[in-house]
Amino acid sequence: MRVLVVEDEIYLAEAIQSGLRLEAIAADLAPDGEAALERLGVHDYDVVVLDRDLPGVHGDEVCRIVVERGLGCRVLMLTAAVGLIDKIDGFQLGADDYLTKPFDLPELVVRLRALARRPARGTPPVVEYAGIRLDPFRREVYRAGRYVALARKQFAVLEILLTARGGVVSAEELLERAWDENADPFTNAIRITISSLRARLGEPSVIATVPGVGYRMDDGTPRP
Repeated sequence: MRVLVVEDEIYLAEAIQSGLRLEAIAADLAPDGEAALERLGVHDYDVVVLDRDLPGVHGDEVCRIVVERGLGCRVLMLTAAVGLIDKIDGFQLGADDYLTKPFDLPELVVRLRALARRPARGTPPVVEYAGIRLDPFRREVYRAGRYVALARKQFAVLEILLTARGGVVSAEELLERAWDENADPFTNAIRITISSLRARLGEPSVIATVPGVGYRMDDGTPRP
């Protein structure tokens, strides 16, 4: 999952970013509404964590633009306001969820996971494919009933491949969705992560390389 955190309090933003990375969630930061709209025009995000009281372009305006443009990402709005009217206003703008400051990071993570699995992506809470079972909330992976311990990036990459359900995922898409904007586009991190993920999952390998295209999960179905 890739998230954009739009928050002008830099210490809070960095704390959220660090916490999300520990949960295998890639997070980019934007300090204001203008920067948020620039990043949304370049990258595809699953969820936008949006502070409502932003300098410059207000959070309400960012939310409205996200909805009008049909960007496909969910919006979780953050605010210090606790009134019911404020929450109603946020939902009427098109926000998908609302979290009041201060909040606990585990609650934010649970809400992000819940938002990311809503349609349009149609991701079920537990993903099962090619003999692999992945639970994003518990951060657990099993193969044929055997628990598989994965590092954060391995987990993130596997989740993307599993939800594609046999479809080919390019290295560019993996880099876009599992790493943040600071990732080097020429890095060999994808190849290294895929290799180590295959080793962790064991034999026979269920991750196939499609030369010149990308990677896919192999469920054993014959391919033309």
